[in-house]
Amino acid sequence: MHDLLSPVVDLLVSAPLLTVFLVIGLGTAVGQIPLGPIRFGAAGALFVGLAVGALDPRLGANLELLRALGLGLFCYTVGIGAGGTFFRDLKRQLPLMSLCVAALVVAGGAGALYSHLTGVSAAMDSGAYAGALTSPVLDAAIEAAGNQEPSVGYALAYPVGVAVAIIIVSVVINRPWPARRDPRPASADGITATSVYLLQKVRLTEMRAFKENRIRISYLERDGVTRVVHPGEELLPGDKVVIVGAPGAIEEAVHDLGTGFNRCLAKDRTVVDYRRLTVSSTRVAGMTIGELDMHDRFQGTVTRVKRGDLDLLARDDLVLEFGDRVLAVVPSGRLEDAADFFGDSEKSISQIDAFSVGLGMALGVLVGLVPVPLPGGITLKLGVAAGPLVVGMVLGWVERTGPFVWVLPHAANATIRQLGLLFFLAAIGLASGQAFAASAFSLTGLAVGGLSALIVVVNAVVLLAGAKWAGVSAPRAAGGLAGLVGQPAILAFALSKRDDERVEAGYATLFALAIVVKIVMVQVLVAL
Repeated sequence: MHDLLSPVVDLLVSAPLLTVFLVIGLGTAVGQIPLGPIRFGAAGALFVGLAVGALDPRLGANLELLRALGLGLFCYTVGIGAGGTFFRDLKRQLPLMSLCVAALVVAGGAGALYSHLTGVSAAMDSGAYAGALTSPVLDAAIEAAGNQEPSVGYALAYPVGVAVAIIIVSVVINRPWPARRDPRPASADGITATSVYLLQKVRLTEMRAFKENRIRISYLERDGVTRVVHPGEELLPGDKVVIVGAPGAIEEAVHDLGTGFNRCLAKDRTVVDYRRLTVSSTRVAGMTIGELDMHDRFQGTVTRVKRGDLDLLARDDLVLEFGDRVLAVVPSGRLEDAADFFGDSEKSISQIDAFSVGLGMALGVLVGLVPVPLPGGITLKLGVAAGPLVVGMVLGWVERTGPFVWVLPHAANATIRQLGLLFFLAAIGLASGQAFAASAFSLTGLAVGGLSALIVVVNAVVLLAGAKWAGVSAPRAAGGLAGLVGQPAILAFALSKRDDERVEAGYATLFALAIVVKIVMVQVLVAL
């Protein structure tokens, strides 16, 4: 059998790119195979990489650059996408951050006790801790141990940690537990529109739902004449308007204004028209809905923003991104002017701003290289994962600096993120295949596999139980678990199960914090 495989293995060794893309292709196929209620998705590339890498140690050699590039791109794009939500909800994130620290410490203690009882060495325990939590802190464990023993524990624990965490996330992600501190975003309930017949006089600036940006009002029909409503309008009995918002907000607004009626004002497009327009103009991307000044500019308004699969209410403070599709309601003669203003070019948003991506990634890598001294003589480096993530979050929050727009079109962000993830998983699988195959089915391998599962389960129990008690939603808690474990494939799996902005926000909140705690913990575990 070995002789039959030798020519194939030699070919793969001589063509590393062929090997990587073969692993990615086969891994993607394996990831789509249903295993009970779950599919491993992108993590399939890790498992196929482990199998292929086990054939020959040369297959996993010299992949450090590819691994770092993939991980850096993934973390940077996650940061860019989640930065705005993270800083907006920072106060809401504090309970989850405290739980993360507690979970990592408790899991480290439980793992150390298990290792003592099963005869697993302290060095192997520290590597298993890093591997179970799929963390880029293995170097810290090796340096503290003074040998390569932690790398074996890392390779054995890594795939077990991924599998167990994905299974836990699949169970938790859609749990409807109470979340008093973390309500569903408006986008989660969907955006609808209804026509309302007014029974009383109301000034919009005094209407609660309108002032709080929970509804938008577009069409106004008065005395048989249709136009776009003015933001400071005084509505009169007998007026007919179109209200846009989440179902609960619309119900409240209808109660305040009058009663619903069956005729849809938006069907008559002779005087007032509407269209989805793509944000592709650099002067518009990075602006808030309020800064557009749509009424003074076009005598119109924007009611919704389509971002990926989410349909968002056009709140005044919502920042527009490249690739957003705004629903503009304007007088029929001004529709083309509005299209020119937003850009409305699909071709333009298919291209990324290489300057902003390159500079942002460079800043992230640079931040990751800066050593930060900690008490006890420990030096912390954020590395190629947490550095780009932190910088991406800051730039995603800033949105733009003068003429430079840092955020990426949603589709481009998702594509770069997926490619980065697949490159990272294929490289780590190929590099770890030999160590995994050598010990996976030995008594030590079984003991480390159990240790890995224990570490992930203890972390999950502390974090998720604490999150539920603290009133944090299941989507944010599941994203937080993915960030605590530190595995991009778990985040990708969570997002495939639930498209909720709280998932990414939870991941981004805990990823960098968890790396700091894990760097300290692996060195403590070696010393025990």
